[in-house]
Amino acid sequence: MLDRALAAGYTVRVLARTPSAITATSDRLTVVTGDVLDASAVNQVVAGTDAVLSLFGQVKGSSPTLQADGTRVIVAAMRAYGVRRIVTLSGGGLPAVGKDEPKLPDRVIRLLLTTLAGRVLSDAKAHLEVLKASGLDWTVVRGPRLTEAPGAGSFRVGWVGVNASTSISRDDLADFILTQVHDRSFVHQMPFVSA
Repeated sequence: MLDRALAAGYTVRVLARTPSAITATSDRLTVVTGDVLDASAVNQVVAGTDAVLSLFGQVKGSSPTLQADGTRVIVAAMRAYGVRRIVTLSGGGLPAVGKDEPKLPDRVIRLLLTTLAGRVLSDAKAHLEVLKASGLDWTVVRGPRLTEAPGAGSFRVGWVGVNASTSISRDDLADFILTQVHDRSFVHQMPFVSA
């Protein structure tokens, strides 16, 4: 994602727990050390920006409410600095009521997610509620299984069970997320993006 944003000409600030993991270099890149629960670090990243791309999630050992809590910190910083656009990332297990038309395989996957990763799904739902209450111009991009395959340069935008497949390359998902910085077609929506 970072390399694509820089290649597209964006000036980028990144919040990183481990700055040494950021291999990209550019005079348009600033790396801020910290995590999403550190309000001071989040404020440094958000101040003066046009949009926030929030792509963090739970990892082993993280709080069961990390995504919701981190989203609250981001929303507070956005309000403080007058930033309105936020794009977040979630999985297809987060339902878009009234839009998704899950087929049997989709329902099985959601059941498995609820059973095996219920904590993560619950946190994703809570982060959505934070966004809905924020008054900001939010979009939650949902994706299926992510692959390391090279990007095809294309993607489908639909809903679970509607114009969708079961995977997408990280590259192609990153391309779609970048389009959302300026595209307002999916404000207050949760498009499902797949190959």
